Amino acid sequence: MKKRTKLEVLKDILDILGKRREVKITHLVYKANLSNNSIKPYIKYLMENKLVEIKNEKRGKRYLITKKGQEFLNEFEKIKIFSESYGLDKF
Repeated sequence: MKKRTKLEVLKDILDILGKRREVKITHLVYKANLSNNSIKPYIKYLMENKLVEIKNEKRGKRYLITKKGQEFLNEFEKIKIFSESYGLDKF
């Protein structure tokens, strides 16, 4: 099985957030197939770059994709389609 790149992991996290309104960290860990410790640098990076924001509630923290995060996700899909059409995904 091919190991995911950091960019693919970021894309996977944004995908999960893009499909739901608000997500708890445990749901992200499970769906992104990461450990609790390994997801933290990704979340930190996404938040620092304003692709994800955090919402503090009584029931705990929830993560949301921002408009910028959604735009990144859309552009990533375009690049993926482009690279697959030219066979660059097999390089």
